[in-house]
Amino acid sequence: MPDPSSPPSISLPARTREQRMIPFIVGCALFMQMLDSTVVATALPAMARDFGTSAVHMNITITGYLLATAVFVPISGWAADRFGAQRVFLAAILLFSISSAACAASQTLAQLVASRVAQGAAGAMMVPVGRIILLRRIPKSELVQAMAFLTLPALLGPVIGPPVGGFLVTYASWHWIFLINIPVGILGIALVRHYIARDVPDGKPRLDTLGFLLSGVSMATLMICLEAIGHGDMGASAIIGLLLLGLACGVLYIRHARHATYPIIDLSLLRTQTFAVSVLGGNLCRFGSGASPFLLAILLQVGFGLSAFSAGMITFTSAAGALLMKLVATPIVHRFGFRRVLMWNALIAAGFTAACALFQASTPVWLMVTVLLIGGFFRSLQFTAVNALTYADLDSAQMSRASSFSAMAQQLGISLGVACAAVTLNLSIGLRGGIEADRIDVMWGFAVTALCVAASALSFRRLSNRSGNQLRHRREA
Repeated sequence: MPDPSSPPSISLPARTREQRMIPFIVGCALFMQMLDSTVVATALPAMARDFGTSAVHMNITITGYLLATAVFVPISGWAADRFGAQRVFLAAILLFSISSAACAASQTLAQLVASRVAQGAAGAMMVPVGRIILLRRIPKSELVQAMAFLTLPALLGPVIGPPVGGFLVTYASWHWIFLINIPVGILGIALVRHYIARDVPDGKPRLDTLGFLLSGVSMATLMICLEAIGHGDMGASAIIGLLLLGLACGVLYIRHARHATYPIIDLSLLRTQTFAVSVLGGNLCRFGSGASPFLLAILLQVGFGLSAFSAGMITFTSAAGALLMKLVATPIVHRFGFRRVLMWNALIAAGFTAACALFQASTPVWLMVTVLLIGGFFRSLQFTAVNALTYADLDSAQMSRASSFSAMAQQLGISLGVACAAVTLNLSIGLRGGIEADRIDVMWGFAVTALCVAASALSFRRLSNRSGNQLRHRREA
């Protein structure tokens, strides 16, 4: 970092403008990621028809992306410290835009999955490094508000994604759902170059190569096992072998991390209670974020026979509810405290997830829209609170490692949500002797997802009533 005694490189007004713009610039990157994920979920049935497979099997395009993100996120903190956060952020946005074009140009399912993996690797650097920039330059007393503003542009992705994606799939082709990332990427690059000053790396930390390989193999094999169980396209002996390999690499990594000077995933962060609880409880909540768009796309398009555009016009209301919550999330957390909000709100969010299991073809559209709107409202409150609490008790030196750890865990949680939903669907289809997903199969998927979200309340219960107080009392700070 620059010498504190040296003159500031930019004026005070410019520095204030930079702090004010950072949440929205990082939100631009989140917008691309969220737009992409919601649009892909809406387009799964149409892509399945083109590639000659089932809509359930097409979830590999989602889990492949999320898996690549979870595997590569751990090195985002190292890359930011080694090359500079602003430089890595720019490169990640550029790579995400290029890989989006490759997705649109894919001619086979294998090519599409490979392009999605490249997209995931770019996303692994893009959002966590953007968050590192925010955490380093925004005071802790402003963190809850910054996290709320950060997700405002990002929430436009889920709001715009389903109807726009459904329109493109219905009236054009699914290829356009990837091409719309490119102008957003160009805008993001322009904003970063104009508003965010280049940071000078402190030093040249070594990459924990062995830790990266062990953690990557562990997460990849475990996710492949879940995919194989869900699709039934791998023998039992191969699944058991992969499972044992993944568990062995996980155990070896834990032993390695205890002695490594710069572990790729710093497990010592889990000694901080607020961080540990936020990671575990927040990830259980994210099962709902991963599974719900996937399950709703199958329920509305395959189960109810709606077009992609009609389904998108219904599902976007969940994100609209999340957008509304951002206006009141900070006062709610300040008034009731993190423990009470996270614990009780987890049960409310789980209830609205379970309510989706009751949807039928005869259910009025206004009722489905109401359930999704209110469910999105409470889910947004949960993530705003947990995202801020994650960093409440950490110092600035821990922010890079904490951001990469948290982002990896988040992507893993969403990946597991999609994978568990796919496993539940396929088990239900197999038990009733069906071929294609039906409403009863999706009902079980929502039920299992709701149980996982509700279980997060047990984790948040471990918090004390004083947890996160330094984030709540902004004026006193």
